[in-house]
Amino acid sequence: MIRVRCLRGGSRGAESAHFLGALIGRAVAGWVQKTFQSTRAAAAAATTTAKSSCVADDDHKDQATDALAKECPVCSYNEWDPLEEVIVGRPENACVPPFTIEVKANTYEKYWPFYQQYGGQRFPKEHISKAVAEIEEMCNVLRGEGVVVKHPEIINWSENYNTPDFKSTGMYAAMPRDILLVVGNEIIEAPMAWRARFFEYRAYRPLIKDYFLRGAKWTTAPKPQMSDKLYNMEYPIFSVEDRHKLAAEGKFVTTEFEPCFDAADFMRAGKDIFVQRSQVTNFMGIEWMRRHLAPTYNVHTISFKDPNPMHIDATFNIIGPGLVLSNPDRPCHQIEVFKNAGWTIISPPTPLISDDHPLWMSSKWLSMNVLMLDEKRVMVEKNETSIHKMFEKLGIATIKVDIRNANSLGGGFHCWTCDIRRRGTLQSYFN
Repeated sequence: MIRVRCLRGGSRGAESAHFLGALIGRAVAGWVQKTFQSTRAAAAAATTTAKSSCVADDDHKDQATDALAKECPVCSYNEWDPLEEVIVGRPENACVPPFTIEVKANTYEKYWPFYQQYGGQRFPKEHISKAVAEIEEMCNVLRGEGVVVKHPEIINWSENYNTPDFKSTGMYAAMPRDILLVVGNEIIEAPMAWRARFFEYRAYRPLIKDYFLRGAKWTTAPKPQMSDKLYNMEYPIFSVEDRHKLAAEGKFVTTEFEPCFDAADFMRAGKDIFVQRSQVTNFMGIEWMRRHLAPTYNVHTISFKDPNPMHIDATFNIIGPGLVLSNPDRPCHQIEVFKNAGWTIISPPTPLISDDHPLWMSSKWLSMNVLMLDEKRVMVEKNETSIHKMFEKLGIATIKVDIRNANSLGGGFHCWTCDIRRRGTLQSYFN
């Protein structure tokens, strides 16, 4: 177990090599070392070329990161430094994904008839119109707070497409946090795990090319084939009980056939990045990221008691150096590691959203899916009054915006955004 030093706050641990090896199989069991490991072992095997591509070496860290912050249009190391530029998603033309096995495994059974009926078609027009208005207002508020706002392209997601391995329609470009991960001056395009999201990167390419031409690094993770071999096509999920049983056994709809991950399964805290194995992020994807970011960054695998793990930011949302919102319904298996390190663990209040409000792709815990504008300002759902009080007790001012209809498409403020530039430097919050 690593020793952790913090400026203020907390996170969690990982699972045993035996447990991970059983999930991955002998072919990749050798990758998975002890739980909550850093990437230092991977760094020892990294080539000189790989090392030279890192943000900065140890001898020139301060000078390099300071220069990076001044010269590059892309620069973000954590979730709480002062926000200067952000990509906000677009609800326009959002489509219901076809009801394939990976979609079924990530959605609640009460919505399965909706997917069966509308898969491949656009979401209800009236609902999308309301979501568009909400996101426009959210962007106006961000601009009013001094943040530059950028958008992906508007695309017709209802068109059919074919690859040698599958056919599908698209989904949307609503959640940039799902597909883009900014680490320092680098934008990493996630490979994704849903077939309906295979071509989602196209909406972001004009933005990314512009950032690249102005000095940012641009990396695209290996694009998966998404053949049937990537999925357990017989994934036995029929009820809530099935979800809990499979999650407890560490069984997921995605296999280890090839790397896959969604960027939203990663949470940044300076040199340390936390990730969960989920329905959309497999161990091969985590290992790819671990090797890619070594030796400058340490990637730690952590886990939760979650019947449907998909994206970490409504389960474990780091909102400051050593300060984390931890979902009380999805406790972290390694939370003692963070408590022992002196982190402050905040248990957010029960969400107030009504049971009859449609949440086709997410849970009510989007209430904790907040966006930090800096350590003392947070963008939060207007109607979640109980979490307003929680932040006020922490001395954090709340910027209240209503995005209830936008929530229905699968995300809160953190999901709807990808912070491109935050004013800060690379620091280590763990030792």
